[in-house]
Amino acid sequence: MQRLDAVSFALAGAIYGAAVMALATIAALAGIPGFRPFADFVTQFYGPYGYSVSPLGVVAGAIWGLVEGFVHFGIFALLYNLVLGRLRS
Repeated sequence: MQRLDAVSFALAGAIYGAAVMALATIAALAGIPGFRPFADFVTQFYGPYGYSVSPLGVVAGAIWGLVEGFVHFGIFALLYNLVLGRLRS
């Protein structure tokens, strides 16, 4: 098995997280069934930091998705590489 490039993996996760948050907020704004409960759930956590189901919320959600995706995917890659190193030795 190959090691993961943690920074590249984290950047890919950041892009993914930003896209998911922005598209989910746009879908909730458009009234597509099933997206409003998700957006309301996210508002509970990121509402105090600028997120809402609004055009400005699309930008705030994308920024928070970017940050969260980078952090979580980066941690995953680092842990994966750590476990992989231990399995090889």
